[in-house]
Amino acid sequence: MQRIVVFQQGGSGELKVAGIKSFGRGMEITRVFDLPDALPDVIDEPEEYLREGFDCDLVLNFLRHPDLSEYLVRLCNLKGIPVIASGRRVPGAITPFTCCGLGKIPSLGAYAVQFGIPEYEVELSGGRIASVKVLRGASCGATWRVAEELVGMDVEEAKSAAGRLVQYICAADPSGFDPVSGKSPLHFAGDVHILALKNAIEAKARAR
Repeated sequence: MQRIVVFQQGGSGELKVAGIKSFGRGMEITRVFDLPDALPDVIDEPEEYLREGFDCDLVLNFLRHPDLSEYLVRLCNLKGIPVIASGRRVPGAITPFTCCGLGKIPSLGAYAVQFGIPEYEVELSGGRIASVKVLRGASCGATWRVAEELVGMDVEEAKSAAGRLVQYICAADPSGFDPVSGKSPLHFAGDVHILALKNAIEAKARAR
């Protein structure tokens, strides 16, 4: 059983925690450290806020304060614990643009097998989506929730709907534009889910 510890501020990781508990297998969130949102702009002694010890196989870092986030990553590096900080730029951490942008990194164990860049498997009937199985998805749970909505839709309608529906659920900061792609996390989340559904539909068509 993979043990996961979560660090958040003001409930910033609650949607991901709920998604992992609902859709994750072979993993357990053993601790959630929830720090307050109201903190000094500069924290010179971050260890004062992260005093409690922890032991786990993976840390999810949803801390907003850069001083605390960077200290946590340094601490994890010293402990030899991999840490994911989605949507952040923290040296020493694994930092996908969004939770649905994580690649299949072997060192992340069961978490990376089940959560990250989405993958669907579909059944088609009469030009419509008959069923959708999620093989891999966003830790916020959006991939699974959207899959339910796609059943019964026309194939072409479903392709565009997949991205739009995910964006309604996505909790990523829409203002966090990537300077290279020019896309916000919401755009990215929508695009990877559209691509996942297109790939699943094309795979099913080739198998016939």
